[in-house]
This record gives sequence, structure tokens and C-alpha cells, in this order.
Amino acid sequence: MSAHVTSSPAASRPTARGGLLRHRDFRWLLSGAAVSQIGTQVTLVALPLVAVIGLHAPAFQVGLLTAAETTAFLLIGLPAGAWVDRMRRLPLLIRTDLVRAVAMGSVPLAAAFDVLTMIQLYVVALVTGVATVFFDVAHQSYLPRVLPREHLVSGNGALETARSAAQVAGPGLGGVLVQILGAPAAIVANAVSYLVSAVCLRGIRTREPRPEAVPGVSLGAQIKEGLAFVLRHPLLRMIAVSTGVANFFSAMLVSVQTVFLVRELGLPPGVLGLMLSASAVGGLTGALCAGPIARMVGQARVIWLATVVSGPFALLWPLAGRGAAAIWFAVASAAVFFGAVVYNVAQVSFRQLLCPDALLGRMNATLRFMVWGTMPLGALAGGAIAGAAGPRAAVWVCAAGFLLVPLPLLLSPLRRMRDLPDPDQDAAPPAEPDPDAADGTDPDPADGAARPPSVTT
Repeated sequence: MSAHVTSSPAASRPTARGGLLRHRDFRWLLSGAAVSQIGTQVTLVALPLVAVIGLHAPAFQVGLLTAAETTAFLLIGLPAGAWVDRMRRLPLLIRTDLVRAVAMGSVPLAAAFDVLTMIQLYVVALVTGVATVFFDVAHQSYLPRVLPREHLVSGNGALETARSAAQVAGPGLGGVLVQILGAPAAIVANAVSYLVSAVCLRGIRTREPRPEAVPGVSLGAQIKEGLAFVLRHPLLRMIAVSTGVANFFSAMLVSVQTVFLVRELGLPPGVLGLMLSASAVGGLTGALCAGPIARMVGQARVIWLATVVSGPFALLWPLAGRGAAAIWFAVASAAVFFGAVVYNVAQVSFRQLLCPDALLGRMNATLRFMVWGTMPLGALAGGAIAGAAGPRAAVWVCAAGFLLVPLPLLLSPLRRMRDLPDPDQDAAPPAEPDPDAADGTDPDPADGAARPPSVTT
């Protein structure tokens, strides 16, 4: 296996004049992502409100619901990457959309017959989480198949723009739907969005060859190869640690924010949705600005700089109060989301450029396991702290935790770099030797493992 990035069919085709939206397959991919993200954001408001208002769940049970949504990344994140690398990614994306549509559709159906319980919400959250693991890993691994490599940063920026736009419109729409129809009925929007996403994905013409089976290579060996690729690379390793810390405290916030905004700040569902929509304006702005900022300050420097500048704004979350003082929650979220999106566009694009195509699923799954696996732990911690000391105390802990996010990045070679290295060039010095490499399952640098990049000042 070559250490260079494997070319995909898309890499040999020029993008049509007029920008990415003239690229037919990317347009379908983007459309599906945009629609499903709007539905997901509606559910971000509606599903906790089903528990808080409809089922009168205490804070810990609401935190447990958030944990159930992300537990799949911790349980199956690593083998999912190996499985994705053994399958064609587009059919997998369509199937997982259909699974999520059925799971979400069961909530309003059960509510209509007055048989909805917290147990069902936990099961729906877990099933949806498992499908999302496979969808997200396959989606990130499929983009380099659709777009030429020189357009990956723009492609990821467009996808982040769609996600951030959904974060602006979705929660407000969700709050209005909950106010008018009730929380269970509002979840219908998410089920429909997954169906529309599946239809959009079926419109994509780019097809992958079926991955060739490697005789004598076990699933465990393939998982280990993906782990080695990430853990032996000094930049990916620190990106994983930093993102894992951020996601731990983000999940803590998500697990308590509905309880905090409804019971501490006294916001009705419609205003709560608008509050979350207003905070997502920062994410949309970050998506639009990520490319220009990276070009101005450097694609490597922007990765750590975004977290350093935006992190301290998290301290405004627990300072929010009733009435006009609730605006501080939106201001904090807008600033933190701005930094998070700029950070994500830069680091995800780097990962896609760095990794050989045959390892993309495992690399993305390994990163997802490491950075999303912290989320159920954060959600449980948030619910436990809120249950013992109140939701405002949990928000204080979350805010303080965001100050820790930049530290791993500042201790990495990124601090001395302006731009990310060209993955097509050999890098020095070589990766540190692995004592387990002799067993034949762990690649050396010449066989596709990451080499530490040279430092650019």
C-alpha cells in the first residue's frame, strides 16, 4: 500500500466551472445532508422535550437519553470503520437513512396510541445512534470519491455550511412545531428528512468498485491498522485528544441544556428553539469564514487558534439568567460554535487528504471512536451533576472544561506550523517504531502508516 493518498475517480475529473454546486453528484450529496440535518436539529429540540414535558423525566434520565444517542460510537466505533472499508459506501448510506427514518417514526406512532415510554426513547436513541455511526463514517469516507482532492476543503466547508444553516433553522422550526403540534408529532419531521436524504443519495451516479477482500486479514487486524495510523501520527493523535475533550463537555451541555433553559431560565418551547437557532448563527458564520480564515492565518495555525479564541466564551453559559439575561447563553454558543466549525473544516480536510482511500473508513472510525466515544460519558456526567447539584452547576463545569480544549493542540507540532504538510511529499523524521510491528498486522511507514510531517514556520 502506498503512503500517498489514493486517487479516486473524482480526483481525475475537473470540477465543473461555476463552483461545487455545478458538480452534480456533490449537489445531491449536499442536498441530502442539508435536509437530514434540518430534521436532526428539529429532533434536538423535540426529543428532550418529549422526555421533559411529555414524560416528566428528571434531569438524570434526560442525560441518559443523550448518552444513549452517542453510546454507539463507544461500543461499535472501531469495528464500524473496518466494516465500512469492506463495503461500498453509497448503498450503506442509503440503508442507514432508512433505518433512522423507521426508528424516529416509531415515536409519534407510540405517542398517538398513548404507549410511549422512556424505555422506547432509549431504544430509539440507541438504534439511531448505531445507524449514525455507520452513516457518518461512510459519509466522510465517500466525499473523496465524489470530489477531486483539491476541492475537499471547499466541499467540507459546504457541508459544514449546510449543517450550520440547519442549526439556525432547525431548532426554531422544532420549537414552533412542538408549540403547535406537541413534541412527539414534531419528530415526524426528522423521520421524513431521513427519507428525503435517502432519495437524494440514490440520485448520485458516482459508483465505487466493491472493495477487494484481503485473504488472511482478520477484522481485528484491520481495526489495529486503523488505530496504528491515527495513534502513530503526532498531529492526528493530538487532534483526537483535543476533539475528545471538546465533545465530552459538549455532550455534558447538550444533556442539561433543555432542563437548564426550561426550568432554570423559564423559556417556553418556542423561545427555546429560537434561542438554539440564534446560537447556531455562529456555526453558520464559521462555515462561511473557515476557508478565508485558513488562507489568511494558515490551515495548521487555524486549527489551534480557533479553539483558543472561542473557548473562553463558554464561561457566559452559566451566567445566563431569566429575561433578557438569557441572551448570554446564545452569545456563548454562537462564539463557541464559530470556533468549532472553523476547527472542524480544517482538521477533517487534513485527515481526508492524508489518508489512503483503503484506510479512510478505519481512520475516520478510529477518530470517531476516540472523539465521539467521550460523548456518552459527558452526557452521563452532566445528568449526574445536574441531578446532584442542579443544572446550573453542570453548565459551570462544562464551561470550565472548554478552557482545556486547546491544550493538546498547543503541545503538538501544530503550534509551530503555519500550513499543513503536503501529504504527497515524504515527511521526516520517520514515525516512531512500533514494537508490535513484527506480528505482521501493523503497517510500517512504507506500507501506508502516517509519517510525521515536517514543520513549517
